[in-house]
Amino acid sequence: MSHGSGLQAGLKNRHLSMIAIGGVIGAGLFVGSSTGIATAGPGILLSYALVGTLVVLVMRMLGEMSAANPTSGSFSAHADRALGRWAGFSIGWLYWFFWVVVLAVEATAGAKILEGWIPAVPQWGWALIVMLVLTATNLVSVGSYGEFEFWFAGIKVVAIGAFIVVGALAVFGVLPGAHSDKAGLSNLTAHGGFLPHGPGAILTGVLLVVFSFMGSEIATLAAGESENPQRAVTKSTNSIIWRIAVFYLGSILVVVSLLPWNDPSIKTDGSYVAALNSLGIAHAGQIMNFIVLTSVLSCLNSGLYTASRMAFSLGERGDAPKMFAKTNSRGVPMAAILSSVLFGFVAVFFNYKFPDSVFLFLVNSSGAVALFVWLVICFSQLRMRKIIQREAPEKLVVKMWLYPYLTWATAALIVFVLGYMLTDTEHDGRETVLLSLMVAAVVLIIAFVKQSMTAKKSGPEIPATEDPEKVPAA
Repeated sequence: MSHGSGLQAGLKNRHLSMIAIGGVIGAGLFVGSSTGIATAGPGILLSYALVGTLVVLVMRMLGEMSAANPTSGSFSAHADRALGRWAGFSIGWLYWFFWVVVLAVEATAGAKILEGWIPAVPQWGWALIVMLVLTATNLVSVGSYGEFEFWFAGIKVVAIGAFIVVGALAVFGVLPGAHSDKAGLSNLTAHGGFLPHGPGAILTGVLLVVFSFMGSEIATLAAGESENPQRAVTKSTNSIIWRIAVFYLGSILVVVSLLPWNDPSIKTDGSYVAALNSLGIAHAGQIMNFIVLTSVLSCLNSGLYTASRMAFSLGERGDAPKMFAKTNSRGVPMAAILSSVLFGFVAVFFNYKFPDSVFLFLVNSSGAVALFVWLVICFSQLRMRKIIQREAPEKLVVKMWLYPYLTWATAALIVFVLGYMLTDTEHDGRETVLLSLMVAAVVLIIAFVKQSMTAKKSGPEIPATEDPEKVPAA
């Protein structure tokens, strides 16, 4: 085992608090919310509330398992123990795949903004620069990742906080100097009602906003490299409710109160820029671009960290090349980081060469991974609670509410959302689920083949009836 020279506790509590907050605010919130508003009108608030509730419940389950056993493999390691090697292997690799595709999406989004400011450097050049800088940050030490993330997330948090305050003042007509003739709570019902496209649009909205919540689980992965993992997990799990309520519901409520939901500028400028422009704030677009860029860099930084730590954990458990589990003197898993970046670069290349074929396939085939991960967390927690109660009941410092009923209800809701996506042909929902299921099936087949080969090699020494947690990691 490489624990002696393995990952180091280089993350301070302030780093973890910001990683937890920043993980919730993805660039998807700024960039993706306009489509959701156009689809569901003010009712998009219910879509955000529904997905937010789902995330709170899933994070509660993950918090219960991670507080009892903090590890850089997080839910993949818990699935390994609770459901079997195949589950940890499959969900770990799917999650890794999801984040390396995100690296390409975010690098491209950041490059577009930077090219707008400095056109002399081509877009692919900016994507390359952004990736290289953040790779260097991650390679230096986990502390430098934490420090970068602390400031990136800090800017996002302050920006959204200011946006909510300024917007709320304008909505209630007390913002000095703002000529916001369109603002007012009447916007929530005046233009075709609260649900202009009917209640079905709430579910379509769910499909559009669910991806902007991915990243909430990063704090439980990062906790493994902190001074007090149990405290860190407990704190981030307990605070997720207000984080989602303020940052997501609060800021979207401000957007749909400042402007009619069907205002064309929401679609053309993006929801937050349109909202700021409606107040007559000078350079609103550029200010928002800066904040989106910060979010993109933060997402890239965290994505690279998350993908590499998942690869490290897979390597440690024998589910990935052994070199992934090796760390240098600073506790950095170099091979895991560099291989994740390499795939990120390949995906960026596809985005420029084949944006409508290969890259679109990558994005769609990783799209439903968030929901698969959450589903696996539900089933892991159902088994894991019994294991913890049997072995170390004192470690149950975070408890899932109304166990097991609420866990089953959450799993059912996730399955329902996946099922509903299959009926959605307008926003690529069906394609996303089918392609993601196809990729998941391939990974599962590899997992089972690998498991049967390992079983043949190791012979009859591990009885099949034995508990999965007693099986030594290969």
